[in-house]
Amino acid sequence: MRGIICYYSNSGNTKLACQYIVKNINNIDFVFLNIAKDSIPDLDIYNIVGFAAFTDFFGPSKFVQTFIEKLPRQNNKPAFVFNTYGFISGKTLKILDKWVTTRGFKVIAGYSLHTPESYPPMIANGRGNEQAPGEKEMNKFNCFISELNRLLYTLGEGKEIKKNKIKIGLFEILLPMYSRTKARKNMGEKYIDEALCTECGTCEKICPYEAIKLSPKPIIDMNKCYGCWACYNHCPDKAIYTKKYRGIGHYPKPNSQLMKKLKVK
Repeated sequence: MRGIICYYSNSGNTKLACQYIVKNINNIDFVFLNIAKDSIPDLDIYNIVGFAAFTDFFGPSKFVQTFIEKLPRQNNKPAFVFNTYGFISGKTLKILDKWVTTRGFKVIAGYSLHTPESYPPMIANGRGNEQAPGEKEMNKFNCFISELNRLLYTLGEGKEIKKNKIKIGLFEILLPMYSRTKARKNMGEKYIDEALCTECGTCEKICPYEAIKLSPKPIIDMNKCYGCWACYNHCPDKAIYTKKYRGIGHYPKPNSQLMKKLKVK
């Protein structure tokens, strides 16, 4: 059997978690597709499709929605949904389920994993959850993987698998998903410290919304920006800043304790 996981991961937390899932799944040859870089895949050659994203303002990113809407309509192709979150997962998993189901996929499993925070304001204010996931959270994550393993084994035997009803907590049900324009406003205007900027082009390459162009210093189009903080997090010289945050709260890659817990090699 063959599988594909379509993931969106700005900080690397989600990608790392997906690699951990695949490492612990038996008898399935998985490939990864980076939503931010790769083209629309041919899903006909896969038996199972995974969709993975991080929580972005209490829901999945608009970028993920755009990708899913471009996929060919399916006829109950088995799929699973997965997300990582730093503070609150919100409706992320439920919305992913809705988007995927609308395209004709049959969601058979879903899970939200607590990981360290990648949102600079939270980190700067001492709420980075650096030690997440805890022991109980890792145990639950491993149980999810075991159940997914069982479902895929059943699928391999040619047996029918029922659609899974994705459940989230009452607080998350009541919590609204904020718009990307609100996220942009929350982040505010972005500035470039020209004394620090080396014109490396990292911000231009990492921006999923193509809102940054070098000329020769970065020029940011706020009409295209959706406040995802990728440029801020990944600038190697910390030359990008806002009125509230400068040189603090960066999270460009998974921290060491998370890499140890989700060791894949």
